[in-house]
Amino acid sequence: MIRVFVEGIGIAGPGLDGWSASRATLAGLAPYEPAPFVPPPVVLLPPAERRRAGTAIRLAIGAGLEALIQAGRDPAGMAMVFASSNGDSDTVHEILCVLATDRREVSPTRFHNSVHNAPAGYWAVATGSREPSTSLCAFDDGFSAGLLDAAVQATVDNRPVTLTAYDLPYPEPLHGVRPIEALFAAALVLTPEPTNRTIIALSIAPGRSGGTATAMTDSRLERLRLGNPAARGLPLLAAIARGAPDTVHLTASFGTGAEIAVEPC
Repeated sequence: MIRVFVEGIGIAGPGLDGWSASRATLAGLAPYEPAPFVPPPVVLLPPAERRRAGTAIRLAIGAGLEALIQAGRDPAGMAMVFASSNGDSDTVHEILCVLATDRREVSPTRFHNSVHNAPAGYWAVATGSREPSTSLCAFDDGFSAGLLDAAVQATVDNRPVTLTAYDLPYPEPLHGVRPIEALFAAALVLTPEPTNRTIIALSIAPGRSGGTATAMTDSRLERLRLGNPAARGLPLLAAIARGAPDTVHLTASFGTGAEIAVEPC
């Protein structure tokens, strides 16, 4: 059993523009309206890097910064875990399109944005952080794998850790073989001990998912949960939004599933 505490939350997706605006919807107190969402530029980046940052980078960094601002933490002093199934799918698509031509000349910007730890690099530039970061991929199980990684780091290293899970659709033709419903990102600031900013406690039992994942009661949010790997964490965010004792199951095909007890502090 791993016990950690949540200090800050970030969320970005269709009809979910930030935790404050989305909390009532996730708690079931307001209707869900899946309006389009476009991640804004990362204002902390220098102008040149801001122009180079694609949608995936803006999505991941935006959610992480929201969570840290809510927690009152300095981003420069935060260990980070970035979890994504596809990484920057737009850039991967663009590179493959170029490689299918006779010239096959890939721009340096596209190349360095294509690597899976690109958001971690842009994060360090934006925040000035020299703290450790982890970039992981677990196909459809990125949120649960990232949550376990961040929770273990927070517990073992006795320090706060921020998880940011993000994914966005591929353009066609890749979308036809790897369909993702819409862009989505979620971030959690986890601490090993409660503080005066603690929102809720999580007791995580790895490998005890029970075989059936907790679903969203709203059919459109459930479609988002099933359609985006990072959105597999929506039931946990909904339980936190409700603020009452609850149990959430995250299943995973790679053994990273978990039973999570959500406990008000």
